[in-house]
Amino acid sequence: MSITGMSEQWVTAWIKQKGDSICIPWKSLRDLILAHPDTKKRVDVFALSIYRLIIFPK
Repeated sequence: MSITGMSEQWVTAWIKQKGDSICIPWKSLRDLILAHPDTKKRVDVFALSIYRLIIFPK
């Protein structure tokens, strides 16, 4: 499995380094994607942003 072109093991290691193991906080996911800029990845961030606004409104 690949998350926006990165291996699952790499993402898991990155999240554990951040200290999050139960769930992936939105900020960590956004930082991960934005740290590796790419047009497709930015579209993914945009889609996730809309999803977050609809599903998890403040």
